[in-house]
Order: sequence, then C-alpha cells, then structure tokens
Amino acid sequence: MVFALRCAVVNAVVIGASLFVFFPDVSRAQSLSPERERTLKAGDVFKECSNCPEMIVVPAGSFTMGSPENEIGRPSYKDIDDEDPQHEVTISKPFAVGRFLVTVDQFAAFVRATGYDAGSTCEFPTEKSDNFGEGRSWRNPGFTQKGNYPAVCLDWNDAKAYVGWLSRLTGRSYRLLTEAEWEYAARAGSSTPFWWGSSISTSQANYNGNFNYGNGPTGEYRQRTIPVDSFEANPWGLYQMNGNVRQWTEDCWHPNYSGAPGDGSAWTTSDDCDSREVRGGSWFNGPAWLRSAHRDSGCCTTEILRYNTDGIRVARTLSAPVIATTPLQTQQPPDAGPQKTINLSCPCVGRCNSSHELCASRCNGQSAVYTCRIACYNELRSCANSCRDPDGKC
Repeated sequence: MVFALRCAVVNAVVIGASLFVFFPDVSRAQSLSPERERTLKAGDVFKECSNCPEMIVVPAGSFTMGSPENEIGRPSYKDIDDEDPQHEVTISKPFAVGRFLVTVDQFAAFVRATGYDAGSTCEFPTEKSDNFGEGRSWRNPGFTQKGNYPAVCLDWNDAKAYVGWLSRLTGRSYRLLTEAEWEYAARAGSSTPFWWGSSISTSQANYNGNFNYGNGPTGEYRQRTIPVDSFEANPWGLYQMNGNVRQWTEDCWHPNYSGAPGDGSAWTTSDDCDSREVRGGSWFNGPAWLRSAHRDSGCCTTEILRYNTDGIRVARTLSAPVIATTPLQTQQPPDAGPQKTINLSCPCVGRCNSSHELCASRCNGQSAVYTCRIACYNELRSCANSCRDPDGKC
C-alpha cells in the first residue's frame, strides 16, 4: 500500500502548516492559448479542463456600488450602514467568472486530485439556532445532493485551496472574485435590488419563502440547495448570483464603504481580516439577503467554521488583451446577438439610448422581464445601426 501510494504521488508542497499531496489528476487541462485568449469578448464561454468550472467573460465597465437609503431590505439597525456610502467603481478590464456555482462533482475532482481534507464538521442553521453537525461535510451537508448541486460546507480557506488548485492545474490565474467584482457581475448593469427588478419570488431564486420582500408574496421554502443551473441566468450569463448558496469573496470584512477602493480591487486592509465578505444569500436566508447590494461576513480564516449555506464561485484573470467592444449600455444579454461598435459621438445615439430606456422601463413588473429586455436590446441595435452613415463613421 505504501509503495503504491508513493508511486501515485506526482507532487507535494507545504502551504502554511498543511501538506498538500497531488495525485494524478482526473482533469486534464486544456488551457486557453494566448492567441485564443486574445479573441475573447464579453459573453464568450470557455472551460479549461473536463472538471473545471465553465467560465464566461464579463465586460469592463462602471457601476454604483451600495444601495440607496430607500431600498427595501437595506439594514436599518442602529449604527448599521454597511451598504453606505454608495460609490462609483470602475472595472477597467474584462475578466472571467464561473457561470455556475462550483458543483459537488467539481469539488470532488479537486479532492481526488489533491487529497485535500475539507473537514468533518459543518453547521446546519435553523430558525432557532445553529446545529454543530459532527460528521457533516461537503459530502454529507445535512440534505441529499447530486453532482450538479453546489458544493457547500466550505469555508474561505477551502475556497482558496480550490482556486489555487485550478491555477496550478491550468497554469492560469484562477481566484475568488473581489467584493466589487461580485456586485458588478450580480447587477449586470442593473441598479434595482435584484438584476431582474424590484420584486422577488421563489420561482426566481432559492431562498426562505416563509418571508416576503416588501409587499410581495411569500412562497416555497425548499430548506436545501438545488441544481446550479436552476432559474434564469442574469443578462451577463451568470446563474444564481442571488440565492441558493452564499459565495466567498477575497475581501476582508469592513463595516461600511468608507475608504473602499474604486477600481474593483480586493480590499484586504482591515482590523478584521479574520472575517471575509460573503455575498448572494442562500436557501436559508430571507429575500432581502439576496439583494445585489447585501453584504455579509463569514468566519473565519483562523478558525474552522463551516456552514451548509456557503459555497464557491470562481473568477479568472484574463492576461491576454480581450477584444474591446463599445456597448451603448453596460447591460447586454448574452443571447441578444452580435453587438456592432457604435461611435458614441454620433448625434442620434442619445435618441437611441432614450428609446432603449423607455423600452426597458416597460419591462419592470413583467413576469418575462428577461425576454422583454432582449427585445429592448434588439430595438437598441436596430436604432443604432440606422444611424450609421455610408462611410461607417456613425
């Protein structure tokens, strides 16, 4: 047995106090070449090994981070203003984000390849208390999961170990999203509480339907995770940015945005870097926790504390230049067709944008918001194309 084990080992490294032994990988890397990476554009999808997450390119752009004072569900406790102050953030370069949460099958491939131990204790939250679940783990989180369900019972260190493995496997820079990148990707150009609008139902996301949002209805409380491809993707092609499981980010916990970086980088200077930002809300939380602006802290980087509400979404830095486009609007559904580059100095672009905004405003409150918005973008492109002069300057 010892001889067979030694023959199987291909690499071993020490990280901190932990020894990681790498076995022959069940996932064969097929990393993007620099030439292929240079052809990527927003909305393009790629996958760099059979068990790697499927990635989609998110465009560069700017957005307002945080929430307005009148947003329903915004914390209203004394001295709690963690979604303030609202501030402008500019993401200067495109980057790639996992289309889906990391699945049980994908995390299992990592464990098989490395021998990583993600523990055997996982807390199971209930309305009354947290149950310290001995014997529970990502393999047995307290409810039945299949391979296409999100891996849970994972803390921040587990998430970092996973993205580190992806980086070593592919030779590319996989990482966690920064908190600003997460909100930017979750909003996908929107400024409403949820990317689809200002209301929510359990037919749109997985959360505790015993609670309602604003004057909206209550709904189903599934009390568990569901497959990662459930519900509609947001306009940038990302599934379940809101709900199902909370998602770890790189950032340390900060009580508000005073002094936050404006370039989308990770904010890792804090007196409380033992706690890290988690985003998105989970199957256990009420709907207000699923708002794009909602912030939460997860414990701990120095203490093992895992919950079956917490999982992973990955990001990847794109090192080769990505083909730039000049969208008229930041928010573009991935299936809205090819976007032609339009000169923003063209006099009729303002008219097209006004027409688009009028169309988009009619989407609010409709059950088929996503379809409606695609129609709006088609209308926008049609208007913009009609502006082009014979020389193609406008």
